[in-house]
Amino acid sequence: MPDFKDQLQECLPDLWRYAFALTRDRHRADDLVQDCAERALLKRHLWQRQGALKPWLMKMLLNLFRNQLRGQARRPHLVAIDDMNSNPASPDNTEQKLALAQTASAIQKLPDDQREALLLVVLGGVSYKQAAESLDVPMGTLMSRLGRARARLRELMADKPMNNAKRAP
Repeated sequence: MPDFKDQLQECLPDLWRYAFALTRDRHRADDLVQDCAERALLKRHLWQRQGALKPWLMKMLLNLFRNQLRGQARRPHLVAIDDMNSNPASPDNTEQKLALAQTASAIQKLPDDQREALLLVVLGGVSYKQAAESLDVPMGTLMSRLGRARARLRELMADKPMNNAKRAP
């Protein structure tokens, strides 16, 4: 059986994708994953070895993210001047970037519980059972949150026509 550090290292890419989806910022995602890995190493004695490590880590990452949100609500948001560069997107990828931005914007409009469930399953790559455990909800609750999230995304995306769609003259 691989040791804890090896399993943790295998989970890092999925943790980072989930963190990036939650924060929508590369630097904050890096920091969040680093905080999660550090906490996991410090608290590894609390992990129940009969279960998978990934859901435990995903739950830890989500809790860290929620704690950061609570802290940010009490402090003003500052942006580094380096992060304010405004390079135009390359023409080859403009439509793809627009579609991705519209999808990300639609995901941000979902209620927190639906967004967290959707991102955990889709980007986190965990099973429904593991996601339900990570969010501390019954499997049925997770499934209904996912269903509502997907339905709402379809509505939000239908409201925003894609720029590459042909328009009638």
